[in-house]
Amino acid sequence: MTGTPLPPGDGPPDEGGSAVTAAELALGLLDGEDRAAAMRRVLADPAFAADVERWRAHFGGLFDGWPEAIPPADGLARLEAALAPARPTANDNPPAAPNNRLWQGIAGLSSLVAATLAGVMVLGPAPVPPPPPTVVQAAPGPVLVAALSPTGKGAPIAAIYDVARGDLRIGAADLADSAHSAELWVIPATDKVPRSLGLLRAGARTALAIGTANRQRFAAGATLAVTLEAPGGSPDGKPKGPVVAAGSLTQI
Repeated sequence: MTGTPLPPGDGPPDEGGSAVTAAELALGLLDGEDRAAAMRRVLADPAFAADVERWRAHFGGLFDGWPEAIPPADGLARLEAALAPARPTANDNPPAAPNNRLWQGIAGLSSLVAATLAGVMVLGPAPVPPPPPTVVQAAPGPVLVAALSPTGKGAPIAAIYDVARGDLRIGAADLADSAHSAELWVIPATDKVPRSLGLLRAGARTALAIGTANRQRFAAGATLAVTLEAPGGSPDGKPKGPVVAAGSLTQI
C-alpha cells in the first residue's frame, strides 16, 4: 500500500488551497477541527463562503441528480479483468507531512485603545493611513474528482484529489464487513495496472497522502476502484477480492 493516512487536524496551514478547502467542505469531506475551521471561515470570509456555495451548486447536479441506471452486464467483468494482471509495486512513498489548518484568533488590547484616545485629545486626529496593498491570490491548481459507484446498493462516494498537494479525500462508506478490508486502487488509463493507495476507514472519511510514484498516475480518465481484501490489505500488492466500487477521475 502506497498511501499514507493523514490524521484529521494534522498538516501545514491551508496556504493557497482555499479553492480545494471550499470544495472539500461542499462535498462533506471535512470533519473534526478541519470542518470547524472551515465553518468559521465561512462566517468570516464572504469570498470563501461564495466559493463553498459555488462548489455546492457545481456538485449538486452531479450527486443530487444521479441517474438511476443499470450497469452493463459485462462492466464488472471488464473492471475485474483489468485488475487481474496487477503487479506488486514497491512502497516508495515518503511519509506524509503533517497537516494543520487551525485558526488563531487575534485579540485587541484595551490599553492601546485608551492610549490612542489620549493621543487624539492632545495632538489632534491622526492622519488617515494609506489603504493596505491589494493582495493578488494565485489561481487555484487543478483538482480531480470522482464519484465511486458501489456495485451493490448505495449512493456514489465522493472523492477529491488536490493535484498540487497530492492529497486524496474519500467520503465515508461501509464497503467491507468485519472479515475484510476495503482497499483503494488507482488504475491509469495508460497501462491499466492497478496500484494500491491504501485502506479505507470503515464508516468514516479517509484522507490519503499520495506518494511521488503514484501522483503521476492521477489524471483525467484514470479509475479509482475499491476491492475487498484480507484484513490489512493485499499482502503482495495485487488485488485479490471483488470490486465493490469504482469511478473515473475528471478534472474540474
